[in-house]
Amino acid sequence: MSKRSASFSLGQRHFIFRFIFIIVYKIVTLKKKKSLKESLCVFVQFVSVFRPQPLLCVILYRLFFAFMAVFYAPVQWTRLAVLKRAPAVLDQWFTLPIFAWVPVWISFLMGKSTKKYALMLELCSILSYGLAIKFESGFEAALCCHVLFAVYKGVQVQLRLGNHRTFRYLILAVLSCAGFVVLKLLDHWLAQFWVFQRVTGHFWSKVCDVLQFHYSFCFLTTLTTSAIKRDLK
Repeated sequence: MSKRSASFSLGQRHFIFRFIFIIVYKIVTLKKKKSLKESLCVFVQFVSVFRPQPLLCVILYRLFFAFMAVFYAPVQWTRLAVLKRAPAVLDQWFTLPIFAWVPVWISFLMGKSTKKYALMLELCSILSYGLAIKFESGFEAALCCHVLFAVYKGVQVQLRLGNHRTFRYLILAVLSCAGFVVLKLLDHWLAQFWVFQRVTGHFWSKVCDVLQFHYSFCFLTTLTTSAIKRDLK
């Protein structure tokens, strides 16, 4: 077993032991209470001491981001295979909310995220696709705003909670993101070079897209694991 796995398992055991101790203590305390009011006070105190909601939120944030990747992958590769408008439009609809989820997760790690904030940010992300309908380069403008905001939040959380490992993931994620954007926007111009004639720049942008998804997930997951360990100490 690796050092990382052993350390995380130790943190989990600490959490379970603390949970069991609190339950036993509260049950014993509860038996001494006579009135319903006193029992309710003890229960409220128990809930305030044992707070499962943050851990549940961690699981939900990770699962939601992972499911985004699972559902986005078939759309992405269908677009490359058939080269038709419908998969291309669906691809764009997926891209913006995925980028928007990164700041949502980061805000949660920094203790600033709420359900209303997450819903508002995702809704604004979806509505920003209206720029693509109204303007010729509207999608590119919306995408750049999403990318810049995600990178800004990534740097912000790295400076506050990161370490050398998360810094490496952040750099790789940003480089992959830069490759994704540049190759996507310069696809037609790059087609004049023989290197991009057999395998297009758009294809390589999708490779960078997969890499940025991977490194972003590694970055956020590592930060989340570190935050859980700090809370358990």
